[in-house]
Amino acid sequence: MPPRRKLSDLDRGRAIGWLQDGVAARQVAQRLAVAPSVIIRLKQRFHAAGRVQERQRSGRPRVTTQREDRFIQRQAMQQRMATANNIRQRLQATTNTVVSGQTIRNRLHNFGLRARRPVRGTTLTANHRAARRAWCTQHVRWQRQQWAQVLFTDESRFCLEPADGRIRVWRRRGERFAEGAVLERQRFGGGSVMVWGGISTRQRTPVPCSEQLDRCPLPE
Repeated sequence: MPPRRKLSDLDRGRAIGWLQDGVAARQVAQRLAVAPSVIIRLKQRFHAAGRVQERQRSGRPRVTTQREDRFIQRQAMQQRMATANNIRQRLQATTNTVVSGQTIRNRLHNFGLRARRPVRGTTLTANHRAARRAWCTQHVRWQRQQWAQVLFTDESRFCLEPADGRIRVWRRRGERFAEGAVLERQRFGGGSVMVWGGISTRQRTPVPCSEQLDRCPLPE
């Protein structure tokens, strides 16, 4: 493991105390797991300026204010599918502040928002939700013996022309299924191949091989 190159304020104070007690700079560096040059520069700075803290660096001034940063965050949270360029244009139209798309992304990164591919979700109507809730309520107290008599089946249609998936959504960690972060789409767009299968607690149905899939007629 390479030695650390930076010390905390507490470690800097400890290093100066050891140096004043007569401990060699190399030994101090070994105790703090840093390079000897770090301790030597710290000693020189302490003798020259009488302090152990590093000088405050000016850096490049921020283009946006805290209020504008909150505006950027609010725009991304309200419209999850908006691009950085869309948010930049809204910021300019609202506050007359001109920034780049990268600045928008940097501000959103500071809030923990990253551009990710949205989860593909099937559009569910109110009747769909009511039917699913009723089914769960009816079977919530079923025992394992009852479930053993059930064969769960499903069919999947593999699309031959999938979407390119270039749409992104702003979200935080843990917000994969959050409202507004799921992209709804129509099922089975373009050409496709249907595969059917079933499972139970003790067995499963065979899955057709690729040759069988080639002979499967496409549903009308």
